[in-house]
Amino acid sequence: MEGRKRSLSGIRVTGRFHLGNYLGAGVNYVGLQDEYESYIFVADYHTLTTIPNARDFKDDLYDMVMDLIAIGVDPERTVIYRQSTIPMVAELTLLLAMVTPLGWVQRVPTFKEKVRDQPDNVNLGLFEYPVLQSADIIIVKGDVVPVGRDQAPHVELTREITRRFNRTYHPVFPEPQLVLNPEAPIVKGTDGKAKMSKSLKNIVGVTDPPDVIRKQVMSMVTDVKRPRKTDPGHPRSCNVCAFYKFFFDDWEHYWDLCRKAQIGCQEKKRILAERIVERFAPFRERRAELSREEIDAILETGGERARAIAARTMDEVRDAVGLPPYARA
Repeated sequence: MEGRKRSLSGIRVTGRFHLGNYLGAGVNYVGLQDEYESYIFVADYHTLTTIPNARDFKDDLYDMVMDLIAIGVDPERTVIYRQSTIPMVAELTLLLAMVTPLGWVQRVPTFKEKVRDQPDNVNLGLFEYPVLQSADIIIVKGDVVPVGRDQAPHVELTREITRRFNRTYHPVFPEPQLVLNPEAPIVKGTDGKAKMSKSLKNIVGVTDPPDVIRKQVMSMVTDVKRPRKTDPGHPRSCNVCAFYKFFFDDWEHYWDLCRKAQIGCQEKKRILAERIVERFAPFRERRAELSREEIDAILETGGERARAIAARTMDEVRDAVGLPPYARA
């Protein structure tokens, strides 16, 4: 890993991967570990802003890490760790807050969205979420942050906070670069309207059992402009046809059959379901080999590596700010 730039990604604890997770981020995670010194953290501090007791998402945490590994993230090439096992993150968040203007945080669109989503739980941690996210990135001195377009404002804020800290004290942190995956799609859910989301119950799983995947795909809303099978279809506006682009090299053939009314919506869904089941069979097999004990060991090893980097970073930070060094045992 030495000599390569460092990539940093974080994932909120939401449980098993669905197609939106996989196509939007998972494929990128797997590819990045070949090019970068890759770090991925499980964002359990962030999850506490919406689910205040970590015991309530313990199972989801294991499910998510198992799926990460099942889709091809290799713990030998990617450092996987749990955010809350790096206590220096909380201290750095506090120190960054001292140089972050209130207005910078108020303009981040995610906070406004969360307020709408959980009006009865608008806590300070939710508001400070972007500062914590900045600490996550720069405490391991991440050079690049691969994200979707919806997260771009967070990375830009991190860059601004980094510049402000380096100007206020002296340069400690590299300014992280945003890496957008131009091929990362916005994946609509089975309802054909909203982005795929577990909270909306409109997902198609990646490592779920085949019968579950089939049921999810068969529930998908298809071509609302096509009342009968004998009518010509409209593949450009059909959510099911959109998924053919991801799973079939000859997707244009199926789109043409749809336009000519030579294939019905139910048949399209059955074909898609079987292709998804087939494509993800190796993921299910790999996942079945994993145990919670193995996941614990992976997170412990990753945490040790991340803490070592974080401790060195915080020595520099405390010296820059004028604070005494940590007391060493």
